[in-house]
Amino acid sequence: MEVNLNRVDYVQVGVTSQKTMRLLPTSGRRATQKVAVADHDGVITCFGMKKGDPIPVFKTLPGQKIFRLTLGGALGTPQEKIFISSGSEVRGFTKKGKQFLSFEANLTESIKAMFVSGPDLFVCGSYIYNHYYDCKDQDYYLSGDKINDIVCLPMDGAKPITPILACQDRILRVLQASDLKYEIEISGPPTVLELNNGNGGDSGEEILYGTSDGKLGLVHITDSEPVPKWEVANEKKRGGILCIDCFDIIGDGVKDVLVGRDDGKVEIYGFDSSLEPILRFEHVLPESITSIQGGCVGKDNFDEVVTTTYTGWVTGLTTETQQKEAGPGEEMKMSQEIQNKVAALRGELEQLQLKVLQEREKFQQCAQSSTAISSVPVFSVNDKFTLCRDDASYSLILEVQTAIDNVLLQSDVPIDLLDVDKNSAVVSFSGCDSEPNGNFLLATYRCQANTTRLELKIRSIEGQYGTLQAYVTPRLQPKTCQVRQYQIKPLSLHQRSHVIEQNRPMNTLTLTGPFSFAEIHSWVVFCLPEVPEKTPAGDSVTFCFQNTFLDTQLDCTYSKGKGDFKSDNISTISILKDVLSKEATKRKINLNISYDINEESVNHTLKLIHPKLEYQLLLAKKVQLIDALKELQVHEGNIDFLIPEYRSILEDADHLIEEYKKQPAHLERLYGMITDLFIDKFKFKGTNVKTKVPLLLEILDNYDPSSLVAFFDSA
Repeated sequence: MEVNLNRVDYVQVGVTSQKTMRLLPTSGRRATQKVAVADHDGVITCFGMKKGDPIPVFKTLPGQKIFRLTLGGALGTPQEKIFISSGSEVRGFTKKGKQFLSFEANLTESIKAMFVSGPDLFVCGSYIYNHYYDCKDQDYYLSGDKINDIVCLPMDGAKPITPILACQDRILRVLQASDLKYEIEISGPPTVLELNNGNGGDSGEEILYGTSDGKLGLVHITDSEPVPKWEVANEKKRGGILCIDCFDIIGDGVKDVLVGRDDGKVEIYGFDSSLEPILRFEHVLPESITSIQGGCVGKDNFDEVVTTTYTGWVTGLTTETQQKEAGPGEEMKMSQEIQNKVAALRGELEQLQLKVLQEREKFQQCAQSSTAISSVPVFSVNDKFTLCRDDASYSLILEVQTAIDNVLLQSDVPIDLLDVDKNSAVVSFSGCDSEPNGNFLLATYRCQANTTRLELKIRSIEGQYGTLQAYVTPRLQPKTCQVRQYQIKPLSLHQRSHVIEQNRPMNTLTLTGPFSFAEIHSWVVFCLPEVPEKTPAGDSVTFCFQNTFLDTQLDCTYSKGKGDFKSDNISTISILKDVLSKEATKRKINLNISYDINEESVNHTLKLIHPKLEYQLLLAKKVQLIDALKELQVHEGNIDFLIPEYRSILEDADHLIEEYKKQPAHLERLYGMITDLFIDKFKFKGTNVKTKVPLLLEILDNYDPSSLVAFFDSA
């Protein structure tokens, strides 16, 4: 069934956080609803629509930044009370704006996620979960990793309270009272949770989740173990999911799933005979979608999808037709109401233009006077630096509340910048002197007009670590800039996992010494991404990782005074040995280092590299042939005499060149990994083989797997 929705912008508030907009319920099924939205200025704005204009219901005074807004009320009654969290405080307001609750949760962290059900209040900081009943402390839980969201199964008298935490380590944690009931591993870091159909589905136990790498899934929470229902993969590399809602926008009697992503995409997934959802509609907004909900706001009897963006725009995608088309020779007549509205808008625009001119002149006069004082404009930057498993690269997303003028990237470690299809900015590189200053990259992205969001991709080299800095300059006067720093870690291409294959040939590194549990944990945080900065509870901990480029694995188990690190890649062990010993030396801690090298692991790693190396060599050869084949085609005019392999190269020439451009220095990267593996293998034997590297590169240029293995064994 085709869905036609038309965009209409309602109001703009301040910068918003995730899940800070809700539609207040009404008595009628398709009567217009009021919208409540909270922003970083600490203001709650509640408005309704009347004759196409937003009419304020109430607006609170500015205060502390608001992270969450949700609705609640007595069970069995309309959920029309507004609850917001700012800092460690929860406040409640009636639908008319009267404050009836101010509750200090006494958390050491700001409340980042919240759920309200009747007298029960569930709040989460970065790692702490608390449950309150009538504002009295009930349950407490300390999570092993950062909490992104919380939802609670619908409560009836027969079932115990079941909160579910979405945690950064790709785990949904199901709680019972203050205890962990069980864990659900999912394929990406969950960023948002919602009850299926708004009530948990037919069973009341179904949870929808969205991940930061763009996957959407449904899981059934039972008493004993979870039952995964479906998961929609992110094959088109869309942005991460920030918000979800369930609403029957199509009108077929089945609630659809509404999804908002951090790249501005709004999606509607419907259901037909199959159990899995099907994408029915998508629309792109220029900013990340922080909140989404289905309802009726603009006009009675017209359903719509209401969204809030990062910069505070409240926008509707409505089923109401927003424009009329005139046929040939026909005149389009505007109603008196629309004519008055257009005239009012024109008058308002003229007043604004006049005011801008006056203020600009005033600023120029102040700037030229001897007592001129220039105030630096403050602007908010929303940034995200995440490892993408699919192509072993890092995605850097920068979003500013005003138009971006340019972004300057500087790195003190070698990194590659990859092409991003969504990126329309013009990039220029400056020469760098890496030796004295340790400056390996200086690149400037100049953005087109009205660009508020920029997405970049980089690929790092494991073993080389340092800092990437982004200098963000918006189109503001006077010129100002904000700097954001991102750590490139020694094992930067490793991603957290929860399964280790036991049958792989593993190398072991063991550290012992007078270090505390917190100290060795800080070293692991320094070396590896996706490790919680907070020291885990207990006496010891185990973290598992997978290399996103090579699929090699790493197992880290450590406690006070001892650390065991196992990997099927010698180079990983070598990097850990060098970095950990360096960090211990900084703190003047004596380490006893021992290692057990498995010779079989070298051939195992070469086998993992083989398909990637073979593919890249073949791709490079094909690209080299394209120009010659095209010249032959022009000269002969016919390519039927060519063998099928050459004909297919000519037919796929554009695709091959595009793919080759997307993988800059890919072949060199693989050569570097094999060279490091060769050097590290003999380094653990106490032999320096750097003089044999030219011979190794010669073998790689005439690549043959058996010759390469023989060289590793004979050297």
